Amino acid sequence: MTVESRKITKILVANRGEIAVRIIHACHDTGRTAIAAYADPDADALFVHLADEAYALHGADAKSTYLNIDAIIETAKKAHADAIHPGYGFLAENADFAEAVVAAGMAWIGPGADTIRMLGSKVEARRIAAEVGAPMAPGTTEPVRDPSEVVAFAERHGLPLAIKAVYGGGGRGLKVVHRLEDVREAFMSATHEAELAFGNGDCFIERFLARPRHVEVQVLGDRTGSVVAVGTRDCSLQRRNQKLIEEAPAPFLPDEITRRLESAAVAICKKACYESAGTVEFLVDPDGTMSFMEVNTRIQVEHPVTEAVTGVDLVAAQLAIAEGARIREIPGLEDGCTPAVHGHAIEFRINAEDPALGFVPFPGTVDGLRVPTGIGVRFDSGVAAGGTIPGQFDSMLAKLVIAAPSREVCLARARRALAEIAVAGIPTVVPFDRAVLEQPAFVAEDGDFGVYTRWIEEEFLPSVDVAALSGGACGRRAAPTDPVESWIEIDGRRVRLGLPAGLASLASLAAGLSDSDESDMQSAFLAPRMSDSGESDNHGGGTPLESTITGTLVRWLADDGAQVCEGDSIVVLEAMKMETEIAASASGTLHRSAKVGDFAQYGENLGFIE
Repeated sequence: MTVESRKITKILVANRGEIAVRIIHACHDTGRTAIAAYADPDADALFVHLADEAYALHGADAKSTYLNIDAIIETAKKAHADAIHPGYGFLAENADFAEAVVAAGMAWIGPGADTIRMLGSKVEARRIAAEVGAPMAPGTTEPVRDPSEVVAFAERHGLPLAIKAVYGGGGRGLKVVHRLEDVREAFMSATHEAELAFGNGDCFIERFLARPRHVEVQVLGDRTGSVVAVGTRDCSLQRRNQKLIEEAPAPFLPDEITRRLESAAVAICKKACYESAGTVEFLVDPDGTMSFMEVNTRIQVEHPVTEAVTGVDLVAAQLAIAEGARIREIPGLEDGCTPAVHGHAIEFRINAEDPALGFVPFPGTVDGLRVPTGIGVRFDSGVAAGGTIPGQFDSMLAKLVIAAPSREVCLARARRALAEIAVAGIPTVVPFDRAVLEQPAFVAEDGDFGVYTRWIEEEFLPSVDVAALSGGACGRRAAPTDPVESWIEIDGRRVRLGLPAGLASLASLAAGLSDSDESDMQSAFLAPRMSDSGESDNHGGGTPLESTITGTLVRWLADDGAQVCEGDSIVVLEAMKMETEIAASASGTLHRSAKVGDFAQYGENLGFIE
């Protein structure tokens, strides 16, 4: 087969944070120019500084920036890019975006649009998996349109069941139902999350395995149809279906199961004519039952652990394949087979969340950062000291990746590295990571690996002093995101100037503000939100209904004036594309002061109960 090749020299990174930094590094390692495109809150972000060129997308939220196909294509043309790398999340698995990139005359660094569309639909992916004989749990073959369909499925196949976004990933748009009476709210929540995160609220359902491990297979494919499995990973340590700790290879997995999973992953991707990097995910029950979950048609957050044990640079491989390289031309894959694994690697996602408060996300400013060092330690960060974690996007600060000759040594190095890391200004999950490394179920000295996808909620948290997991104190909020715009003259030519709003003194000069005006701006930003009546949300009577996260109110579950009972779910907030329900702390009459669409800080009153 003749494979068309093209030289790629200038790549626009259609993403942000840690993965943008990772792609920029790969560009520089391979002699290519990296271009950043950024939203207003990211104007001073690390990836913007590291890129060779940077262009503003002129917006403060994901929809107007990192999810705006037209804006990204226009920016890429302006920068004279010859390729676009989507990273993970946002538009990484959007077939329309892939088509738009190619139509604009640029190379798309990822699988083709047809493949994305085919495998991006979990329903279609299940059909392909069935065709090639991959193991799978019972589920629907079409999206469900009404909660009654979910109830009917439960009556046929039993509970628990999972409601999953057809075009989802990363745990967003996924709800597990254990009781029939919870079906309606779970269905509404899943479809809302799916619409919010992926622009499509379609969901399907499948039988939910109660205590499975989450095991995935990394794959690479080229334009000739060659596909190779690049090893396994275990991603079972999750909270709210979001991974926290991953390792490679998947530990304590029988060889026959490993071979079956790798074979099924390759077969699925060959059927779909897969090109570039991708991941096939499975559930593995303690009894050996295996079930295909989905295919992620992109680079994964946890790809570094595979790189650490195989020596294959997966992002550089993506760039080479986009130029027309074959699998056998990728360093480490010269024989076209699954590479030998050397040692063990574990990745810790360092998120700006407080485990003591249910992993509540905390946007804010990173006042200080001490990075661990030493042999086998890799720290992939999207934020430097003085940078911010914006509330509009995900909570990840960095990924700590530990590699060692064995899992035992890897755990020892991880304990040392986690003891060295220090973050000031925002809470992080580091205390949780340290505690997990002391858990017999995770350490598994006897070979009995006891971790499964709901292990954190069902076994870990009930057995520890949750207060001891506190991720640290909150510091400064992130600065306002809207840039201050003015103009300057360069050689007599008037040029538009945009400055980050956080640079208050410079902003005042650019906008012609007085000192008192600047002070007023800052005071207004820091002032608590007022209710619609203009009164403070802090009511003297009754029990306050306080927000347990910093996020946007998306849905009330009880009417104003309704009688509620202590423990009832009252309101739903969304932060960083995940929904959180807030329960009543007392019984009585609900008086709502916040409305749908309001942005609430952690601890802010949404109403009261009397």
